[in-house]
Amino acid sequence: MAEVWQTERVIGHSLLLMECYRRLLGRELLPDLPVGLEGAARSRALARALFEAPFCVVSHGTQANPILNYGNRYALDLWELDWETWLKTPSRQTAEPDVREERDRLLAAVRDRGYVEGYSGIRVSATGRRFVIENVTVWNLTDQDGQPCGQAATYANYRRLD
Repeated sequence: MAEVWQTERVIGHSLLLMECYRRLLGRELLPDLPVGLEGAARSRALARALFEAPFCVVSHGTQANPILNYGNRYALDLWELDWETWLKTPSRQTAEPDVREERDRLLAAVRDRGYVEGYSGIRVSATGRRFVIENVTVWNLTDQDGQPCGQAATYANYRRLD
């Protein structure tokens, strides 16, 4: 079976994540972009680099109760989920019930402003392990016509609470 990052859907979504980040924040999500490649080979290399990045990248869709639609290997390991389960998980379940209102306020601010930097909050893995995510950047995802298609987040710092 092919690696997750090799599917056309994940390649396309990876490019969307990076393009929206670049457009909104004025810098690259992947600071060391693959060079010397063009076209489909470059797209595959970018998708692989994002999936294997040494920091977390996650996203969810625009449903009323948004479902996770991307998580790189770092995220899957941190949340202790496999790819198939990840794609069925409502993103609100990544936060404990008592901090979901705070999370909702953050996502509303991102919708209004385009992105938010410096967020920190408590999250919980699929097995109940609690951890604090720190210095998080959250940004809106829009398609080529400017239509909303989700939100994404990235961070490199977390610490376990238990």
